[in-house]
Amino acid sequence: MSEQQSLDIKETTAAAAAADPWYSAYADRTLQMKQSEIRSLFAVVNRPEIVSLAGGMPNIDGLPLDYLAEFHARMVRERGPKVLQYGSGQGEEPLRKAICEVMRPDGIDGNPDNIVVTTGSQQALDLISLILLNPGDVVLAEAPSYVGALGTFQAYQADVRHIEMDNDGLIPERLEEMIAQVRAEGKPIKFLYTIPNFHNPGGMCLSAERRPQIVEICKREHILIIEDNPYGLLGFDGDPIPAMQALNPEGIVYLGSFSKTFAPGYRLGWALCPTEFTQRLVLANESATLCPTTFGQAAVAAYLSEYDWYEQVQKYREVYRQRGEAIQKALEDFLPELEWTHPTGGFYTWLKLPKGIDGRRMQDRAIANGVAYVTGTAFYADGETGSDHVRLSFCFPTPEAIREGIKRLAKTIAEEKEELGLA
Repeated sequence: MSEQQSLDIKETTAAAAAADPWYSAYADRTLQMKQSEIRSLFAVVNRPEIVSLAGGMPNIDGLPLDYLAEFHARMVRERGPKVLQYGSGQGEEPLRKAICEVMRPDGIDGNPDNIVVTTGSQQALDLISLILLNPGDVVLAEAPSYVGALGTFQAYQADVRHIEMDNDGLIPERLEEMIAQVRAEGKPIKFLYTIPNFHNPGGMCLSAERRPQIVEICKREHILIIEDNPYGLLGFDGDPIPAMQALNPEGIVYLGSFSKTFAPGYRLGWALCPTEFTQRLVLANESATLCPTTFGQAAVAAYLSEYDWYEQVQKYREVYRQRGEAIQKALEDFLPELEWTHPTGGFYTWLKLPKGIDGRRMQDRAIANGVAYVTGTAFYADGETGSDHVRLSFCFPTPEAIREGIKRLAKTIAEEKEELGLA
């Protein structure tokens, strides 16, 4: 570290301490925490005049609200003393059994004893990081990667190393190269974090040919895989490619969530774990929350057993297919000279900006023009890479709003190019 860098850190620390009287009490990991670029946009995207292509909020307008109201009331009347009480730190058995059925379209033959229910899959990421990461440990992640995961890994002071992707997902050769590089540095690699289906933010899928290659590489190198799959059932044309978990159940922690296929307000997800890992995760879960929401678990288990949840998922697929087609058509019409991914499911498209355009710099202009996106820098650990890309979310706005949003984005890019002399 140079003398100037050391001076800059001291000045920054002094300024922070002056602004916050408790600054000196914070743990080192607390100082690693920062608000994600997506959360920072919330106040903006909620303005009615803004077309938000930023947030990944699922569209839940099609939920059977009358049915949900009725079965919640019935559940309280008939089972209130049980469902309003504390529960198991692992999660209630009826829901864990139902989760096994939810995972079958992914080709997973799960055991309820190896499932831990969590407060969304985000909490599972936090607990896994708590269990596995010491400061400086290496986490391998795709380039780009999910912003929520990156924030968690950084809060535990991990060294995140990104691995290149293409339209077929994570590149096995690049994975091997990164493993060799980290091994040569003498640093421990704790796990590979991957979103194989309808990637966030990229939108691409890991090909069927690459899945066994990646599993074999990690098995050979004794590297745990965290397979995060919130979007797997939301393919536009059918069920997903079989999960990697089925190829090596004892080497992969599989994460799922009801936020995208049912409703995020329940805040329920799960981890399907290797046998010996399960109890560690249960202990961590008990320390964090005592138990996940008993009432919410009972409600979701009832929904899965009484309602045709899979038909509801198919309805969601059709909604997202129409919106995915809308954003693709709008990009072709208004920004045909640019490059973007062509997802076959999920919520997101990854757009490459014209050379010389910085998505972060352009953001204020975009907001002024009535459209919001997430800058690519949010999806890299260094917070700097990715300024030449933006993530566009098509899950929540109507097709008409999506088209208007892309039209406004095209206007913004044209104005930015003109100001910078790139037109």
